[in-house]
Amino acid sequence: MGIIGLSARRGWASQAHLPALRLLDGFEVRALSASSAESARRAAEKYGVARSFGTAGELTEADEVDLVVVTVKVPDHREIIQSALAAGKMVFSEWPLGNGLAEAEELAASAAERGLRTFTGLQARSAPVVRYLRDLVADGYVGEVLSTSLVASGGGWGADFPENGAYLLDRANGATMLTIPFGHTMDGLAMVLGDVEKVTAVTATRHREVEDPQSGRVYRPNVADQVVFGGVLSSGAVASVHYRGGFSRGTNFHWEINGTDGDLVVTGDTGHLQLGEFSIDGAHGSDTKLSPLPVPERYFAPALQELRGTPAYNVGAAYAQIRHDLAQDRAEVPDFAHGARHHRLLDRIERAAEHA
Repeated sequence: MGIIGLSARRGWASQAHLPALRLLDGFEVRALSASSAESARRAAEKYGVARSFGTAGELTEADEVDLVVVTVKVPDHREIIQSALAAGKMVFSEWPLGNGLAEAEELAASAAERGLRTFTGLQARSAPVVRYLRDLVADGYVGEVLSTSLVASGGGWGADFPENGAYLLDRANGATMLTIPFGHTMDGLAMVLGDVEKVTAVTATRHREVEDPQSGRVYRPNVADQVVFGGVLSSGAVASVHYRGGFSRGTNFHWEINGTDGDLVVTGDTGHLQLGEFSIDGAHGSDTKLSPLPVPERYFAPALQELRGTPAYNVGAAYAQIRHDLAQDRAEVPDFAHGARHHRLLDRIERAAEHA
């Protein structure tokens, strides 16, 4: 493994990727790169990584690296991933895969031309709660699915200045509420209930000014902080999803699946299905009220026990599946082709949207 974007100070790589990899057999973090040679050296010392590089290009050329992990901001994905693919390396890229559909399709095509294994960080698919929900529906718990409705809060993109600052407020950077929490959740929804066939949408920017509390500078976001999707799934089920920027004093995640013989309700305190903690309640047949449906232990990886309840767990579960995929020559973890298809759906939704 070589991780691009592993910092000694902070970041998703140190919060999620590294803790998970250190608990799993079959992976060894041999190299890292950061924003500068000095930053990389400090990170290597802190985490005990043998090699450090000041540039991503140097890391992708390192002979001791088999799998390049890309955890930097979205605008930098294309150049780094193309460098890794040109070096003949497998690549795991955080989501979004590219800065827009065109980049994602280009990266998927490059990987396919070279016959290289790739992995996209849509880790909601690895979440035990999502996998259990998929099986409940597939096993007929609700009968035929008639409709599904979901309302959630994006966390960022609200009244407060976001943790990563101005980067998230400019749609040109590709890191928006539509692509991140909405995008992750829609991929999980598709895993459980099937692909989207028909699309209608409305988007709006309701928080027109956001102030940085540190500098006092006022930003005017050009990203949607309201996304309303309505559509029809491949099964014929009707779907509605509403994401709101920021947090609600009421509901931050509520997902219902309604069928001919039952109902399922998923709740949580964040709209980020890929990293939050969620619970399932259900009722079917002659049941008159919902009851808790705890996720069975078989859906959890014993090696990741200490990460349960943290954002690192689902990333670790994805890596565990990658290890299995490589050993068995399977492809359950989303690859770049899947990532490009999902970008295509988000692009359809954005193009279909009436922006209020």
